[in-house]
Amino acid sequence: MDFLRNFISIPLEQLPFFLITLLIAFTVHEFAHAYFANKFGDPTARLLGRMTLNPAVHFDFLGVILMLLVGFGWARPVPVNRDNFKNPRLMGIIVSIAGPISNLLLAILGTLIYAALLATGTIEAITNVRLLQAVYLFFGMFIQWNFFLFLFNLIPLPPLDGYRIVEDLAPRSIRGRLQQYEQWGSLIFLLILFIPALRVYTITPLHIWGDQMTRGFLKMFLWMFGS
Repeated sequence: MDFLRNFISIPLEQLPFFLITLLIAFTVHEFAHAYFANKFGDPTARLLGRMTLNPAVHFDFLGVILMLLVGFGWARPVPVNRDNFKNPRLMGIIVSIAGPISNLLLAILGTLIYAALLATGTIEAITNVRLLQAVYLFFGMFIQWNFFLFLFNLIPLPPLDGYRIVEDLAPRSIRGRLQQYEQWGSLIFLLILFIPALRVYTITPLHIWGDQMTRGFLKMFLWMFGS
């Protein structure tokens, strides 16, 4: 156990709730990409069996391992052929942003349910200490990590959705240059991934903002429920 604690960034007692959160967050994120791509005329993901809520087809082993080791990672990217879209740039942006938005909606929904349980006294009525701790841990982790994934995926570096959005927004001439330097963007991403000093100024603020979003939405929903 001590050996695992030295390598895994997530406390072991929180690990089951962390994995459940990833299971839901990654699956819904990739499904959202596949759903809108298919809706706009690109059946690539659907034909490859990726337009599904089955988490097994979306998990990327390396991405999940990195989530455990350094606190962030990724799922298997959904293949998208923008040439199948009637309006490749506009529809490409919508398909790209659908993933992060799905995490935002999951976080908001989780906060709404959590606020409702608090406001109605349902959580306070739980007498089993372990169950009470589990409820607090799950909602705290589910909400904060989905807010984090929403923000994280908007970073404009490949292979993240934020980069694809910038790529589709950019004029054709600039888009060509971006593609030329795409490999360097991936290198920058890896440097951020493995150098703690860089993570402090890039990833840590996202966790802080995610926590602020959690507090803000929870306060709003509790006010709506009259608590």
